Amino acid sequence: MPVRIVARCHPALEPLLPKPVPAGAALPDWLREMPSEAESPALGGARVRTLKHCPPLIDALGLGLLMPLAADLEITAEGISWDWSPPVIPDQLLSRAPVGVHVPEQASGAPLRLEGRAAIKFMNFWTLSVPEGWSLLFTHPLNREDLPFRSLSGVVDCDAFADGYVHFAAIWSDPGFRGRLPAGTPVVQAIPVPRGAAELETGTLDEAGAAASRAVQEALQAGPGVYRKRFRQRRG
Repeated sequence: MPVRIVARCHPALEPLLPKPVPAGAALPDWLREMPSEAESPALGGARVRTLKHCPPLIDALGLGLLMPLAADLEITAEGISWDWSPPVIPDQLLSRAPVGVHVPEQASGAPLRLEGRAAIKFMNFWTLSVPEGWSLLFTHPLNREDLPFRSLSGVVDCDAFADGYVHFAAIWSDPGFRGRLPAGTPVVQAIPVPRGAAELETGTLDEAGAAASRAVQEALQAGPGVYRKRFRQRRG
């Protein structure tokens, strides 16, 4: 069953803000535009299937919600700027800037390699709530190496923290990027996760298990679409 996520913003900001979107409805342009097969010089010119044939990758792109950048950002050699003037909201303690900064010392001891790269915070103007017992995993949009930043991951109990605003720390991973990052650019992917520790059991395959595993391997090698048709669970 789908997990219901409720996103709310202040009514004074509603006309200005890009809305969160289900990730499956906002797949990246490069996925649609990439070929389904490509020639591989390493394999003597043989045609190989591309990532467009990889349901696990595509399913990851479609998980949960994409949280959007609030306003256009202009990236120059001098830094990040914006032309965005949201109204002052006296009954809220909200930033009027779409991004903030983190000083490098806040990452002291973490292997984030900040040399020459900015540590920023994408400001979020949406509260998010989930059913009791669920949390939200906020992470860099999955498989989105095309973005010039890398958002850090965190988990927030948004059943209890439903009235708070979660902001998103990120590293500007492409110091050479210049140009406009448009409002609505996905800055994190919010994925509902049930709370509770995972349990692990390890073991070895018996004869029947080994035979079943071999049959799956053979089926996957026999042609495209086997996982999608035979093993992928029905999506809600």
